[in-house]
Amino acid sequence: MIWFGISIIALVTLWALAASRYAGFLKRARKVASQVLETAAANTELDRYGARLCHERKAASGLALVASNQEAFAARLLAARSAGRSLDLMYYMWNADLTGMLIMREVVAAADRGVRVRILLDDIGVSMSDKIFYSIDCHPNIELRLFNPTKARENILRRGIEMALRFRSVNRRMHNKAWVADGRIAIVGGRNIGDPYFDAGEDANFRDFDLLMVGQAVAKTERLFDDYWNSSVAVPVRSLLSRRPNKLTKLRHNMDRLIFEQRAQPYLDRVRDQTSLKDVIAEDGYIWVDKLDVLADPPEKAGGKIRSGQNILMETLLPVITGTTEFIHITSPYFIPGERGVKALTKLRDKGVEVSVLTNSLAATDVAAVHAGYSRYRPALLKAGIALYELKSIADMGSFSLRGSKQASLHTKAFARDGKYGFIGSLNLDPRSVSLNTEMGILFDSPQLVERMDAIFAEETKTDLSYPVRLEKGSVRWLKVVDGEDKLLQTEPDAEIARRVTAWLIKWLPLESQL
Repeated sequence: MIWFGISIIALVTLWALAASRYAGFLKRARKVASQVLETAAANTELDRYGARLCHERKAASGLALVASNQEAFAARLLAARSAGRSLDLMYYMWNADLTGMLIMREVVAAADRGVRVRILLDDIGVSMSDKIFYSIDCHPNIELRLFNPTKARENILRRGIEMALRFRSVNRRMHNKAWVADGRIAIVGGRNIGDPYFDAGEDANFRDFDLLMVGQAVAKTERLFDDYWNSSVAVPVRSLLSRRPNKLTKLRHNMDRLIFEQRAQPYLDRVRDQTSLKDVIAEDGYIWVDKLDVLADPPEKAGGKIRSGQNILMETLLPVITGTTEFIHITSPYFIPGERGVKALTKLRDKGVEVSVLTNSLAATDVAAVHAGYSRYRPALLKAGIALYELKSIADMGSFSLRGSKQASLHTKAFARDGKYGFIGSLNLDPRSVSLNTEMGILFDSPQLVERMDAIFAEETKTDLSYPVRLEKGSVRWLKVVDGEDKLLQTEPDAEIARRVTAWLIKWLPLESQL
């Protein structure tokens, strides 16, 4: 017993020492605060584009819903290609794969033209190597910062020890996604940068939403970016990595080679000889909105300086959800409502509100552990009369992929209520988003935009794309239409036995707060 106590004291001491050393490192990290550059009337192509769209508009912001993965890729690449002043990019994940590097190639080309580029990436989510980080940061017009990074970089053992000792703080991640060009257009939603988000994934491709915005919403997004960029947990790469040879020339060469590869042609053909966003989003494709908020958790949430379990974004959205009077459509790939969420949704049903939720099936999800957490609440939700739909991994009709896998996975984080109010962003309805990650999104009042979201929800919940979930004599069942006849399946559809067993085992472990 004495040795056990000594071990606990030693572990606590090591944890406190690691936390103290890391706090000191953050204070010593050399960085210069910077802010969004001022916009001009017509200095750049995007200045003229934004001014033309907003001219004599009474509504404050224009929003265009981007549901197509191919359009999402083209919008980002063309935003970089047409930028003339600044690019401010903030992502949880940026993969060093085909589409990730094609977009990065365009970002570097913008910097070559004199565009100031600020890139903020989450250190755990991103898949790029430190070599690529350093090469990008060597460009005189690019600065790259990592959010809540590990101090130990090049020694795998030391990095592992640091992550173990800093588990509580290192587990807090920046899940935000935002792309801002020239302070004139912003892209905010659920998509990261990488093949699965642009129909090039080899294993699966995500269904997702972005909002492409012009007008006052862009300025709000920029202010949020500045808050994160200048926060104590955003550390310049040059403060993390030891000096090494400049490999930017080699990186350029590797990225330039991509444009000659056959696998890149479907994406390059989509944007070949195009320089303007109007080639992706028609000017009449924007919906003009007066009532809109760009919401985000403060970056301090990742530093543990906000009360545990508090989520500024969720505290804003929950009254909107519980204020539903007629119907609400919720889309969340990782859906773990918890007792509080089940109670809130049940109260809505008791008032006669129609509540429908679309999430991933076990076969479609990319995180089986999260599905295990969700399945625990499935019976109670169904008993309350809440309609549950689970996206199929492979649709009965159509293709989810341009080049890669035809397997689908839901990644959209959104809700639409009463035909009027909507939200699109990075927030999953699960404990990790509520308590650990920072999140952001757009809350708006727009019947026209919500109508489009509702139409997509209706399409995605049809039986050729999703399984309606039922409760039969206390047991969960999945509805499948076979030759025009309804059939109830007794086990998680399309999921391999190993995946079903894994999800069942995880369901009984005390891991929900981390999911």
